[in-house]
Amino acid sequence: MAARRNAVVPVQGRDGQSMPEASGTDGLRLDREGPVARLTLSRPPNNFLDVTLVAGVADALLALDEDPACRVVLLAAEGKHFCAGADFSRRTDGTGAARHPVSGRTLYQEACRLPLSRKPIVAVVQGAAIGAGLGLAAIADFRVTCPEARFSANFTRLGIHPGFGLTATLPRLVGAQRAALLFYTGRRIGGEEAVAIGLADQLVPQEGLLAAAMALAGEIAASAPLAIASTRVTLRQGLAEAFTAAAAREEAEQDRLRQTADFREGVRATAERRAPDFTGS
Repeated sequence: MAARRNAVVPVQGRDGQSMPEASGTDGLRLDREGPVARLTLSRPPNNFLDVTLVAGVADALLALDEDPACRVVLLAAEGKHFCAGADFSRRTDGTGAARHPVSGRTLYQEACRLPLSRKPIVAVVQGAAIGAGLGLAAIADFRVTCPEARFSANFTRLGIHPGFGLTATLPRLVGAQRAALLFYTGRRIGGEEAVAIGLADQLVPQEGLLAAAMALAGEIAASAPLAIASTRVTLRQGLAEAFTAAAAREEAEQDRLRQTADFREGVRATAERRAPDFTGS
């Protein structure tokens, strides 16, 4: 089959309607190049997550599972950053809760659909993959990144419990001890360190990110699809269940900690670009 470059392929969402080509409410674009489907977050420059966007990503991934022409999904983003997490500067309820309901579902309920997808995913990580953005990148099978990228599970720097299933996915990638260090400190690490600890898989110059990710996706797509699918099930066994269990506890703890003075201070400090002054209350 001849490759189709930059052809926009509509994806059926939960309402049976085609997903928009770009931006719009969902902030997603889907392009096809032969067996590789490129799903692009299109809310530049930061690509902040909310329930609608996560639901759109889950809908697209699960729809691509039913497309025999698709063998690999490339998860990319427009703008300066891959995904800077939730936008705490636009809180609608005064608590920092990033909730924009889709049929009454929460962000984590939608996120729990992500590890159910069956096609291999290669994430293209430029700029920031922060908080829930890191959680989104961690869903992928592989991450291609650049030295300028920044990875951070910064939840405790906001006074809140880690989330987006990262308490299940991050230890799988970097080990329990390194995951604890990243959670407890909220530190940011660059692309080189991310590759060194196993958080990312390939380091390339920023201008070559997409090409390198496409090359990796093409290499995977050249392997036998049934064998890839079978191997992936073996390697990721228990992931969806672990993610769902982790997300339930994460969400409950986040709801509890949102009521604390430390959380309010963490959000204010982030908005004001200063170090937080936590009191343990």
